[in-house]
Amino acid sequence: MPRSATAHPEASSAVVVAVVVTYNREQLLGECLDGLAAQDRVPDAVVVIDNASTDRSGAVADEHPLGADVVHLRRNVGGAGGFAAGIARALQRHDADWIWVMDDDTVPRPGALGALLGALEASPVRLSVLSSRAVWTDGRDHPMNTQRTRLFVSSREKRDAARAGGRPIRTASYVSALLNGQDVRRLGLPYADYFIWSDDFEHTGRLLRRGRGLQVPGSVVEHRTALFSNAQASPGSRFYYDVRNRLWALLRTDSFSPLEKVLHGGSTAVAWGRQLLRHRGALVPVGLRGLLAAVRRRPRPTAVVLSGEPEVAGDVRAIDRAAGR
Repeated sequence: MPRSATAHPEASSAVVVAVVVTYNREQLLGECLDGLAAQDRVPDAVVVIDNASTDRSGAVADEHPLGADVVHLRRNVGGAGGFAAGIARALQRHDADWIWVMDDDTVPRPGALGALLGALEASPVRLSVLSSRAVWTDGRDHPMNTQRTRLFVSSREKRDAARAGGRPIRTASYVSALLNGQDVRRLGLPYADYFIWSDDFEHTGRLLRRGRGLQVPGSVVEHRTALFSNAQASPGSRFYYDVRNRLWALLRTDSFSPLEKVLHGGSTAVAWGRQLLRHRGALVPVGLRGLLAAVRRRPRPTAVVLSGEPEVAGDVRAIDRAAGR
C-alpha cells in the first residue's frame, strides 16, 4: 500500500456499536447515555449490560430516549463478564464493525467518537484498538487510565501514529476504547472469569500483540470516579483480583511476549511491594489468596462463566468458538 494511502478509508461509514456496562450507578449511567446521545457522530447502536443492579440503573437504561439494547443479567458478573457479554452482543446482534466500550461512569464529550473515527480514517496502517484521553471532572488526566506505550517503537510507527493524530500504545483501558470487530472475531472476547481488573489489560494486549493501537488525545472522555486516584490506591479485598488477574494475564496467556512478561511482571511486583508497605501488611493474606488462585487454575471459558444467562452465553460461544478459544 502506498504510504500516502489510508488503511481505513470507509471509517466514517462503519457500523459502530457502543457497549456500556452498569452496576448500581443510575445517575452516572444517565449522564453516560446523555453523552452518547450528544455525540457529533452518534453510535449506530448502544448495548447496555445491566449487571443485576439493585437500584434504578436498569430502568434508566430502558427509559433513555437513546433507545439502547438493554440486557438485564440475573447476577452480577463483574465488569469483565459484562464487557464479554456486551461485545459479543454487539457483534452477533448488531454486526458491529467497531465496538466502543466504556464503564457507566464514563461520559464522552461531544466529539469523542468523531475524533476516534477521524484518526482511524487518517491512519496509513491498519489499527486494532484506539483509545481516548480520559480526564477527571476537573480536566486532569485520570491516573486510573494511563495507556501503556508500545516498547521499542520504530520511527516509522511514530510517524504513522502522528499522521493519525495519536501515539502508539500496547494496551488500553476500557474507559473508552474502540475495538476492531474483525480482530475480536479472530482473537476472541475478554475473559469473564477475571470479574474485575486487568480484563482490558489482557484483552487489548491480545489484540495488540501483533496489531497496532493508538491513543487519540483529541478524543476526550470524563471518567467521573468519586476520587482522583488509581484503582489500586486502596484496593482492600479487591487486591485478590489485582494479583490473580495480573498473574493470569502474564502467565496463562500469550497476549504478551516473553520480554514483555518479564518487564510487566517486574514493574507489577514493585507496585505490589509498595502497596504492602503502605498498608502495613494488611493486604498480605488477600494477595496470597490471589497468588494461589492464579497458580491452581487458569480462567474458565467465558461461555461457562456466563452459562446462567443462556442467550448471552450463546452469543459468547459463537464468537469464541469461531476464534478457536
